[in-house]
Parts: sequence; C-alpha cells; structure tokens
Amino acid sequence: MDAKALAAQYRDELLGRVMPFWMEKSIDKEKGGFFTCIERDGEVYDTDKFIWLQGREVWMLATLYNHLPASENVSEETRQQWLQAAIQGAEFLRKYGHDGQLNWYFSLDRDGNPLVEPYNIFSYTFAVIAFGQLYIATGNEEYADIAKRTFDIVLAKVDCPKGRWSKAAKGARALKTFDLPMILCNVALEIEPLLEPDFLNRTIETCLHEVLDVFYRPELDMIVECVSKDGQLVDCHEGRLQNPGHAIEAMWFIMDLGRRLERQDLIEKAVHIALREVEMGWDKQYGGIFYFQDRLGRPMQQLEWDQKLWWVHIETLITMLKGYELTGSEECLKWFERVHEYTWTHFRDAEYPEWFGYLNRRGEVLLTLKGGKWKGCFHVPRGLFQCWQTLERIAAK
Repeated sequence: MDAKALAAQYRDELLGRVMPFWMEKSIDKEKGGFFTCIERDGEVYDTDKFIWLQGREVWMLATLYNHLPASENVSEETRQQWLQAAIQGAEFLRKYGHDGQLNWYFSLDRDGNPLVEPYNIFSYTFAVIAFGQLYIATGNEEYADIAKRTFDIVLAKVDCPKGRWSKAAKGARALKTFDLPMILCNVALEIEPLLEPDFLNRTIETCLHEVLDVFYRPELDMIVECVSKDGQLVDCHEGRLQNPGHAIEAMWFIMDLGRRLERQDLIEKAVHIALREVEMGWDKQYGGIFYFQDRLGRPMQQLEWDQKLWWVHIETLITMLKGYELTGSEECLKWFERVHEYTWTHFRDAEYPEWFGYLNRRGEVLLTLKGGKWKGCFHVPRGLFQCWQTLERIAAK
C-alpha cells in the first residue's frame, strides 16, 4: 500500500470535489440552514429540512475548521467560509429546530415550521455534536450550553428514546437497540471539553459495557441490533437483526476510545469484531457489504436487505485503516484494499461531485440522488477526512 499516494487521493476528493459540492449546492442563503435533497447534478428537488442532517452538516463544517489549519491544501478563506456556513446552520437550528425546551424536531419545512415531532433521538445526538464542535470553533458559550443541556436530555432518554411517540403497545415485548450506545461512544469524545472528567469517564464506561458486553455476543461472535431489556437474545425479526455497517462503524469509535484511554485491549477486541463482521457481511457473489442480515439466516423483513449503501462501505474503510494503523493487522489492510476498490469503483460519480448512496446487490446505481432524507453532508466527507488523516499517520511511520 502506498499510504502517501492514497492520502493524497482521499484529501483531493474531499477538498476538491465533495466539500465544494455541499458549499455550493446545500446552503439555503435565503431562509438559512441546509438543503439535503439534492439530485446528481446539484439540483435541489425538495426543500424540507431534516434536523439530524442539519446537525451533521454543522458538525462537519465546524470539524474541518477546527482540525485543518490554513496550509497549502486549505486556504484561510476556505476555512472562514466553512465556519460561517456552520454558524448560519446552527443559528437556523437554534431558532427553529426545537420546541423551546431543546426537544429537537425530526423535520421542518424550508421556513423552519415543524413537520414531524421530536420522536427521533438522533436529532438530539447530532445537535449535541454540532453545537459542541461549533463551541470549540467560536468560544460561544451559548453553543456550549445547548450541547450540554441536550446531552443531558439524551442520557435521560436512554431507557425510552422515543418517549410518548413510541408505537409499542402497553406491556409489549421490550427491546433495546444497539444504535444509541454505539453513537454515544462517539458523542462523548466529541464533546469531551464540555464535560467533567469523572462524568465523561462514567459515560464512556457505560457505553463500552453496552457495546462490548451486552450487544456483542461472544457465543455468536457478532453484534446484534436488538436485545431484551435485561440483555438477552430474542428470537424475533428485530432480535435476529444484524447490521454489519453499524457494527463495523462502532468499532472505530471503540478504537478511538482505546487510544484515548491507552487501552490496547479495547483496540484488539474492536479489530477482532470488525474483521468478523466484514467477513460475515461481504457478498461473496457480487462484492460489497450487505445492508442487513438475519443471524439465523431467516427471511428478512427489510426489503432493502441486499442493497449496498455508501455509509456502510465508507465506515468500513475508516475502521480497517485504523485497525491496521493501531495493530499492524494484515487482515485489516487486506480488507481496506478490497473495500477501497469496491467503494471508489461503485459509489464515486466520475461525472459529478459527491458520491452515489444506494446500489442494488449487483452494484448498479439505484438512486441518482446525492442527498435526501437520510444522506447528507456527513459520511462521505467524514470518511474521506478520517481516511486521509489516518493514511498520513501511516505514511509518517
């Protein structure tokens, strides 16, 4: 692997094609906030605004500003444009994104009128990291206060994330899901400067326990998406569900925590799980990683189970590179090279900037969109940034 050349490839794609696309096409200069429903050529096809994607774009812009000083690759003018775009997005969120008590709506119309109630916990988690990173960029204490207070609400909702908007019948089978403890592993580190050390450490330990002791099942050697409230396997559609992308993404969060805590055991365990998940998730007939699987091989409820999604592959690239960097695992390097080839061949659009998001099982483009209700300025630029930075560290060794 030529780490230096690959670092330049990821850097140039991020700075030369992907971020300019979002800066040009997504900023709503009239109403504020960001458009995310964007066609292949950059045309906006729907103006509704989804809170978690608004938060993600604020976070991405503030993160690039915070982590990339002015250099031969990034001008100070570009950095300031990122920062101003992040601020205008945050101000739109601050004004319209919640009910006045920091309960964050799921979606708004273009003007900021709420469309869907605050049922989705991830509207909250991405508001946390958005305002947390923007506080680091600006020193604005109001942003820090929003991040901390929202994080407190998230922690208070862990046992019942949807609250009164839950569709479950009273007394129904109770399950808890992997996605929230997974994302909290990342959120805790994102807002570390805002948290008391003891509180941060307790939160991290709780998240690590949930991910590695509850949802990772050593008897199966895999992560499951749902368990019972008391942490037991459940034989139902939800209880058998596997999401390889979720599990693999969580492992680079764990690796980052392992580095932060100086715990090589966490890193080694994360590498083992990530390799197991990608081996199980890889489509041996057509290539690429399946979206969903059933741990017992039963028929899937999710009709999109065999699709190949952008974020699954990009998060795998990050995880395998970090695994190789931190442990020297040749298996991680082999998987990085295999997924790199598939991802750059199938998801990258050679004609227009930004990447496709949705392929069928054979690797053919299903939707030409570059953004929508679920895809925005997040996984592609974050993945390019993470891979660029990791490859530079590998090359420096």
